[in-house]
Amino acid sequence: MMQLELVAAKRSRVHTRYFNKADKQVAGVTTILSVLNKPALVPWSNKLGLAGINVRDYVDVLAEIGQCGHEMILSHNKGLAFVDDARPAELIDKAENSFISYLNWEKGHKVKPILCEAPLVSEQYQFGGTLDCYASVDGVLTLIDYKTGKAIYGEHVIQTSAYRQLLSEHGYKVEQVRILQIGRDETEGFSEKVVTDTTREWEIFEHCLAIYRLQKGK
Repeated sequence: MMQLELVAAKRSRVHTRYFNKADKQVAGVTTILSVLNKPALVPWSNKLGLAGINVRDYVDVLAEIGQCGHEMILSHNKGLAFVDDARPAELIDKAENSFISYLNWEKGHKVKPILCEAPLVSEQYQFGGTLDCYASVDGVLTLIDYKTGKAIYGEHVIQTSAYRQLLSEHGYKVEQVRILQIGRDETEGFSEKVVTDTTREWEIFEHCLAIYRLQKGK
């Protein structure tokens, strides 16, 4: 992992705000899913602490590498050149590991992007979300979600079920979901999860939405 001094160079990003047709702000998918417990984070944070590593700084660096790799992939799928003069060159070099892993995956498929980084709002359920990519993959209408990290978790499928609902409401048919786990370095590797039925995960998301609203008193 690069020197933690690079944390100081990370850029603040404004979270997307979602508004319904009545111009009322609604919660985003990731905000709603914050009600879920993440038990794996506790032992992981403890391990870093015992090693004398500041967890917040470590996460900031990893998140910035992942975000940079994510932006490279999105730029590629939009047909745009990736330009970044703000991040340190060392960070960008590490992010390229993610981009190269994605390109290697793409070589084995015929990918035709239809929507990329598209913010959508559900009028029926009153929430918003920004999906990574909706594309034809080998002739199959596919929701693609990029996870620049070391694993695919159940929460990720729940998240994509919400994006699938958003696409459906806006007239886009989703025949399958592909979650791509794209490592930020060689040790994190690459994996893929293909899902066709997200009914159970959507039910979980609906419950999360209800809990979120109860907590917020809405």
